[in-house]
Amino acid sequence: MAAKKILLLAGDFVEDYEIMVPFQALQAVGHKVDAVCPGKKAGEQVKTAIHDFEGAQTYSEKPGHNFTLNADFDSVKTENYDALVIPGGRAPEYLRLNPRIIEIVREFDAAKKPIASICHGPQILVSAGILKGRTCTAYPALQPDVADAGATWRPVNDTASNSCSDGNLVTAPAWPAHPAWIADFLKVLGTKIEL
Repeated sequence: MAAKKILLLAGDFVEDYEIMVPFQALQAVGHKVDAVCPGKKAGEQVKTAIHDFEGAQTYSEKPGHNFTLNADFDSVKTENYDALVIPGGRAPEYLRLNPRIIEIVREFDAAKKPIASICHGPQILVSAGILKGRTCTAYPALQPDVADAGATWRPVNDTASNSCSDGNLVTAPAWPAHPAWIADFLKVLGTKIEL
C-alpha cells in the first residue's frame, strides 16, 4: 500500500474525537496527515470540544483537549494531497466563511479526491456547493441544509453505525460512527490492511 498524504481542516472548538481519532487512526495505518487551521501555523493549537449524547434533545458540550497543528494553512496546495478530512464540532460553522476553505473543498472535489466529513463538517460541503445530486449524511440537525443543497439525505437511524459513501465522498453523523466511517474512508483511499 502506498502511503497517502491527507489534509485535515481544523478550527477552534472542533469536536475532540472527530479530530483526534481520524488524525491518529490514519497515521496508524501509514498515511501522513497534515492538520491545518486558517490563521494558525504548525505548532500552534486549536481548542476542542467534547460533544456527548446524554439523553437531552441535543448533544452536550464540554471542554476538550488542545490539539496541536502540524502544518501551516497558508502553504496548503491541494495538488500535494491525496484526500481531505473535515471533522465536525462548532468549527465548520465559521470555517465555511473562509474563502480559501471553500476553494480547497471545491478543488478536492473537482479532482475527485476522497473527502471524509463527519457530524457538522458537511456544513462546509454545503457552502462549497458540492452536494447537489449526491447522497450523504451528517448530524441530524443538518438534514434541512443538506437537502436544500440538492443532496439526497441518508437517514440517521443509528449514529454508531451510519456511514455513507457516494463516489469520493464519505460522510457520517457523529463520532460514534468512527469505525464505519473510517473503514469506508480507507476503502475509498484504497488502503489495504493485512490482519
